[in-house]
Amino acid sequence: MPDVLPFDQRLDRLAELAVRFGLGLRKGDEIILGAPLEAVPLVRRMTEHAYKAGANLVTPLYTDSVDQLTRFRCAPDSSFDVAPKWLSDGMAAAYRSGKVLRLAIYGEDPTLLKGQDPGRVARLNRARSMAGREMLELLTKFTVNWCIVAYATPAWAKAVFPALPEDEAVARLWDAIFAASRVDGPDPVANWEAHNAALHARTEWLNRRRFHALHFRGPGTDLRVGLAEGHRWIGGASMPTADRPACNPNIPSEEVFTTPHKDRVDGTVVSTKPLSYQGTLIEDIEVRFAAGRAVEARARVGNEVLQKVLETDEGAARLGEVALVPHSSPISQSGLLFQSTLFDENAASHIAFGQAYSVALSNGDAMAPVELAARGANSSLIHIDWMIGSGEISVDGIAADGTTEAVMKQGEWVGVAG
Repeated sequence: MPDVLPFDQRLDRLAELAVRFGLGLRKGDEIILGAPLEAVPLVRRMTEHAYKAGANLVTPLYTDSVDQLTRFRCAPDSSFDVAPKWLSDGMAAAYRSGKVLRLAIYGEDPTLLKGQDPGRVARLNRARSMAGREMLELLTKFTVNWCIVAYATPAWAKAVFPALPEDEAVARLWDAIFAASRVDGPDPVANWEAHNAALHARTEWLNRRRFHALHFRGPGTDLRVGLAEGHRWIGGASMPTADRPACNPNIPSEEVFTTPHKDRVDGTVVSTKPLSYQGTLIEDIEVRFAAGRAVEARARVGNEVLQKVLETDEGAARLGEVALVPHSSPISQSGLLFQSTLFDENAASHIAFGQAYSVALSNGDAMAPVELAARGANSSLIHIDWMIGSGEISVDGIAADGTTEAVMKQGEWVGVAG
């Protein structure tokens, strides 16, 4: 087993990987860098690597969990229906310019809003989603490159390792982040290039098949997910364009995903891992879909929060993403529940309530909303991934003529290169 590098060296590797490889930074680019206050050490390293790589400007924007809780304790009720649209509009204008990239650091306390009024939490999420919709659309269309990585804050670490002292919990979480982000070993970039090649081989295999639907089968699950017209599978690095190099938007990433048809999802499905959402662990989700809509939904724990999520808007109870992840993924094999979608969605195959990614449709980025809807792409203010895969779940691809082909058996790829 190779010697583990010192922490500072591993942190520096993560910073450089995010800037140079994750973002695909080019000389003259600018960066908007969002991060929790605790992540200042990583922000500073990223800023240094960005300027050394030719960035023209790095603008950090920090969030503070204490301020967020103060709002719930002290702000008037009307506060939970507003969000700083002026800030989102300014960022959207920056992204439209094509020269400003988005770099984000995740390190939120997943239990921060535990015990707060679920109604207020839902209203605040809706206000934020409405204010930032244009900005989010620009990012999901890859108008500019973007990347998100993680930072082990004490609050997050204690949520993942509640039985450990804080310093041990932070150290354990950092080890897990570095391993999942593939920064260990002699050459992190080579690690990622090989990993991207494997993910791209899987997307190419799936895109050649042109399945009409996927059929998930396992304990409690018998779900048929129709796929949108002209869907395309995506995984790993984005494809380079004439204007921009490729980027790796999520570090880590183990999934390949595409766009389901919003009106062609039928059957029953159960969650295989808890969903951490706004301070609540939603456990043992069971949903029945008919004609694309979740017509029955319940959770053993966190049911009130789940119901409010599904009531967000018309598209909240329909699917916007279906993703395949092998049960043997490093994040799955770690046995950890990170309580962060950035990690947990890469531990198991999953589906997402809400907004579809237009980038996962052929020529989707050039389509108007009405054209996307005609293809089957869902529209919503939310996009919430929840895990339905495990070592007991198998997936078949169904062709337009009804013939089937195994895609996964007991959580592992079948016949897929890479």
